[in-house]
Amino acid sequence: MEDAKITLPPRKQARVEIIPLIDVIFFLLATFVLFTLSLNRIGSVPVQLPVPGPPPPIRPDMLTLQASDQGNVYFNQELIDLGELPSRLDLWSKNVADPKVLVTGDDKAHWETTVRILDEVRKAHIAKVSMETHPRPTGR
Repeated sequence: MEDAKITLPPRKQARVEIIPLIDVIFFLLATFVLFTLSLNRIGSVPVQLPVPGPPPPIRPDMLTLQASDQGNVYFNQELIDLGELPSRLDLWSKNVADPKVLVTGDDKAHWETTVRILDEVRKAHIAKVSMETHPRPTGR
């Protein structure tokens, strides 16, 4: 018996095919682009916000109490001590038939002073109280 040589076919070298990979990437990119274009935009409701106007004119039947950034209280533009407020409110509410109070503050007023003013107005049994949301210059 002759030595039989078995010959194997030549080995092919393994290689990575990039063309199908590029095709998959482009497919994913196209899908993502089409998906984002088909999204609905979030619609919003137009809202008109109020614009602060000038402060209301001073009325003789309305008392204006202003809190300032220093913790001071202005009683109709007159600087007073917070301790004087109860007696002044009592006197004012007795002299006016329908007492109304407007509580306001300057642009740096502290809530502590404003709440103390509101407490004193409540203790004086004045029911008609308004809060002004537009800051005024101090003492006005």
